[in-house]
Amino acid sequence: MTPALRAAFAEQGQACLALGSPFMHRLLPLALQALPRDTALGMRLLNWPETDLDATKDAVALRLAGGLHALVLGGDSSLCAAYPPNETDDQHLVFALRAAYSAHEAHLLQWLDNPPQTNEVRRSAALIAVSHWLTARFGKMMVVSEVGASAGLNLNFDFYRMDACGATFGPMGSSVQLAPEWRGGVLTPCPPYIHETRGVDLNPLNPADPKDAMRLLAYLWPDQTDRLARTQAAINIAKAPDTEAQDQVDRADALDWLPGRLDHTPPYLHLLYSTVAWQYLPTAAQAKGEAMICAAGATATADAPLAWFRMETDGQSPGAAMRLRLWPGDLDISLGRIDFHGRWIDWQAPPTVSA
Repeated sequence: MTPALRAAFAEQGQACLALGSPFMHRLLPLALQALPRDTALGMRLLNWPETDLDATKDAVALRLAGGLHALVLGGDSSLCAAYPPNETDDQHLVFALRAAYSAHEAHLLQWLDNPPQTNEVRRSAALIAVSHWLTARFGKMMVVSEVGASAGLNLNFDFYRMDACGATFGPMGSSVQLAPEWRGGVLTPCPPYIHETRGVDLNPLNPADPKDAMRLLAYLWPDQTDRLARTQAAINIAKAPDTEAQDQVDRADALDWLPGRLDHTPPYLHLLYSTVAWQYLPTAAQAKGEAMICAAGATATADAPLAWFRMETDGQSPGAAMRLRLWPGDLDISLGRIDFHGRWIDWQAPPTVSA
């Protein structure tokens, strides 16, 4: 076992623990311990390029964990007995993992081919907050675009309810209810009107497809039943015929897709955003994408403003940075910070001033 591979799994386990999953913290080192080195699966992991092992690149530990969780969701009896809500010791968990590696190698190899697609629904708390802030500032209907949309669950943020800072945002009866710990300034409810939404992803998932829906659930962590229930509720909203929230995500490279989304259409405000997705673009692609967006921003007007919101890692802690650039004027505004899974928001946006 290479030190780099062992370190990648251990670091990912620590990150999962910090985000509230003791089981993943325990599972990931044991998943390596149980790995047969003389098989196709073992060789694939052992030969993974060391430069791509960390969580901000290939997230290889989460790829393997997702494949294993998919087997649990599919009813694999050995793994089910060793996974939450059942309790077992490390020896029995390793035994169950070895059995899964032997019986389902082809399945697990396929899961190593693609990066995780979590669509963490609690990140919609940031989108709800920024959309209310923008509506208070501009008073305009919105066109919404998401880079790295996966199944598009977070494009439906206006279908979700958020309780925060003593107020309710979104529909009262929503089956998806968010309640982040709110820190910082008060956000005044100012409901957005969303005219149209669209997203892009290299491998979009269809929430109405049972296989894609299970893939979304499999990337969640087995001991976090609240996340599983919340994501299932968001999937149900996305596939309901009366939400008009289906078929929102295009299969394309973001840099090929952006030019067609950056035209200004009065009287709409265009909200372009990413949540823990932009950071995975190669550095050159980030620079090219930013140049495109800034060029479009330079031609924005008061009747058709452009807002570029990013919830992304910035090398600081805790959590992710929330930054907003606004045109016309090219304003660069810090909105504060947020937990990577949306468990808390430190809202530091300036008071809204009507444009």
